Parts: sequence; C-alpha cells; structure tokens
Amino acid sequence: MPPCPIYSKGENTDNMLTAFTAGLLLISLSELGDKTFFIAAILSMRYPRRLVFAGVIAALASMTIIAVVMGRVVAFLPPSYLHWATIFLFSIFGIKLLYQASQMPSSQSCGEEEEEAMKAVAGSNLAKKKSKLGILLEAFTLTFIGEWGDRTQIATIALAATYHPVGVISGVILGHSISTAIAVLGGRIIAGRISERTITAASGCLFIVFGLVALINGVETVSV
Repeated sequence: MPPCPIYSKGENTDNMLTAFTAGLLLISLSELGDKTFFIAAILSMRYPRRLVFAGVIAALASMTIIAVVMGRVVAFLPPSYLHWATIFLFSIFGIKLLYQASQMPSSQSCGEEEEEAMKAVAGSNLAKKKSKLGILLEAFTLTFIGEWGDRTQIATIALAATYHPVGVISGVILGHSISTAIAVLGGRIIAGRISERTITAASGCLFIVFGLVALINGVETVSV
C-alpha cells in the first residue's frame, strides 16, 4: 500500500463511514434511470423478480469488487497525483452531466437509456428456455456488460483509491441494491414520472460536491 499515516480506531471508523455514505449516495442517485436500471425493470416484467434481482445484484456486486480492487491498485500512485486525479475525475463527470442536463428539454423522460436497455434485452437469448439458470445468467450478463465502463464504475474506482475499501464496497452495493429493488418493483412506471434532465442534473451536482470535498480535504487513504 502507499505510504500513509497510522489511523486510530476512531479515525478508521470515520473513514469507513465516509466511504459508506459517499458510495451509497453516489450510486443510489446515479443509477436511478440508468441503462442497467431499465434492464432490471424490463427483465422483471418477463421473469420472476427474485431471479432477476439476484442476477442483477450478483453482476453489480462483482463489478463493484473489481472496481474497488482497481482503485486500490491506483492507490499506489503518489498521494499528490491521486489527489488531483480524483478532483479531476469527479469535476469532469459533474460538469459533463450538468452540461448534458442543460441541453435536455425539461419534459424529456429517460427514453434514451430505456431504448438502449430494450435493445440489449432484445438481442439476448440466454433465457430462451426460461430456466432459472438461464434467467440468472441473462440478468447477470446484460447487467455486467451494461455497467462496464459506466461513470459509476469509474467513480467507484476513485472512491476506493481515496477511502476505506470496505466502506466503499458496502455503500456501493447497498446503493445498487436500492436502485435495483426500485427497478424490479416497478421501475419503468416510477422512472417514467422523473425527467432525465432532473436525474442528470442531480447526479452532476453530486459529482461536483465530491470533487469539492476531495479538493478541501485531500486524499485520505488507510492501510488494509
């Protein structure tokens, strides 16, 4: 691990709590109305919800662990480089999202994300026989591919490089679980009443906030 100060038990707990809160807030908001959100919603209309939920969460949990491992590798960078890279990533994502929101009509729903999800599901035949394993595999594969390279994956990497990995994993997976549960229990109806502009703008603001927090507090790493 990169050189870092020795934290007391209280400081270590605070770092984990910050990591958990950051992961939970960032993911639960950013994933609402995202492509993987609609994949879960569409699949749950075709297959048993519990199987879809299990497959989707398994994929997102796997992706989270991969992202956190990548984040801990990135943590080997010199602290100053890591500090400014974190600020840069969160700020760029935030500015990009705010710009995209400004270009959207206020009445626009999550049509583009939903359309991409529908195409992904339509092109899959893993659950053609509708077996339990086939359904789980389809939900897992579509979600894993849809989430790869997504801004939330990159954000998770940045969080893991900055904060305690256990706190990041816990917060991110809980955030994914909340958004997936909403999707499976009626996400298409709920998302249809929330404009894509609102979701995008809120996500952009949240990324900007994390960029400012990183700028003010600097990089906090802990040995594990």
